[in-house]
Amino acid sequence: GGGRVALLDLPTSPGAQVAQAMGQDALFAACDVTKAEEVTAGLEAAVERFGAVHALVNCAGVGTAEKTFGKRGPADLGKFARTIQINLIGTFNCIRLAAAHIAQNQPGADGERGVIINTASVAAFDGQIGQAAYSASKGGVVGMTLPIAR
Repeated sequence: GGGRVALLDLPTSPGAQVAQAMGQDALFAACDVTKAEEVTAGLEAAVERFGAVHALVNCAGVGTAEKTFGKRGPADLGKFARTIQINLIGTFNCIRLAAAHIAQNQPGADGERGVIINTASVAAFDGQIGQAAYSASKGGVVGMTLPIAR
């Protein structure tokens, strides 16, 4: 057998169809990663269905392309903040809430209770023109991953 997976994604995503295609070992929960109550509900649905949370793979994200200053003037601060909110703060939100569940697991033979995987981007280290928000958000994910793991 394979693993069981809970897909937490926006209600407008194809997550429900993907979970249905995967069969009874998959669950879809509509979720905005920036909203603690929605992430909590999704994790609780996974625990109810599958018994525990053993892993989290963070891959929610948005990319915006906008120069800091261009022909239209200064970059839109709201777009910058939204990118940080989803890519960085949303990732941390999922980590902290999933970690609370993972901490309840009995340690395996290796002493581990679960795993958290964060996806970032080469843009964290080598962003391109117009990628200030995206690069900053992914740089934040890279920067927080090791301290959280410790």
